[in-house]
Amino acid sequence: MDTENLKTFLVLAELKNFTQTADQCFVAQSTVTNRIMELEKEIGKVLFVRKKRGVELTEEGKYFLSYARRIVELENSAVSGLQHFPDYSCSLRIGSVNTVYDCHMLPVLSEYLKGHSQIAVKVIVDHSNVLYRMLQDGTLDVIFTFLGSKKKGCVSRLFKTDELVLVTGAANREFEKGIRREELCGIYYLYCDFVIQEGAVSIREIFPKNYPFPFEIDKSTKLLPYLLDGIGYTFLPRSFVKEYLDGGKLLEIPLLDFEAPEIKSYVMALEKRAKEKHVADFLDMV
Repeated sequence: MDTENLKTFLVLAELKNFTQTADQCFVAQSTVTNRIMELEKEIGKVLFVRKKRGVELTEEGKYFLSYARRIVELENSAVSGLQHFPDYSCSLRIGSVNTVYDCHMLPVLSEYLKGHSQIAVKVIVDHSNVLYRMLQDGTLDVIFTFLGSKKKGCVSRLFKTDELVLVTGAANREFEKGIRREELCGIYYLYCDFVIQEGAVSIREIFPKNYPFPFEIDKSTKLLPYLLDGIGYTFLPRSFVKEYLDGGKLLEIPLLDFEAPEIKSYVMALEKRAKEKHVADFLDMV
């Protein structure tokens, strides 16, 4: 399978526009069209459906998306490993969900890098389900996610426990004395769907079933600029917003008749990889 076709597919899946995809890939629009046609012919399925303003993934395209990412990443990992050989003794490939990376990973990685300069380190930030599949494929050695695992052959343990707090811009004083659960539907809530506990407990469960959020984004830490600009409310880990609360840039809203669940993250590795010295050394530091 031609990885250039796969890379073009991934860009088009993100941009949903042939012209923009051609510009980003530095090729003619006809080349993008041909690459997608070749890929669809090889797979035997239609991956995109044309709309008035661009294209959308078909159900088959959505299913294929994660596999395409993993194939491209596997090639990148192989090329990277060869480039590092023999300059480095080995490589360590780490995956993390966005929130865990932004809240907790910097001190862990910094400490490891200071004492292991002979090891090439690669970090990938993505969603839990994608990282878990990459771990199973062998394209990642260690992952940090919101979902633990009890599967045989997998080493999984609690990494961090954090408090979830409802925050808003410092100027939004309407609920500074507290908010009731029924009042959540009346605020401009900035929503990001991420699992916060093992067992698939998510932010959505705090709200009524099928509640239509006015704003959604796929990475929770990307909500901060909106909050600082005085727009809306959202739940975020206390460790992520602490400096903004202490500095008076954000306001914590007390919860009057309900509690937000704790946010738990886990570190995970395949048992056979966890026994390798460079992986074991990293896990010992976590």
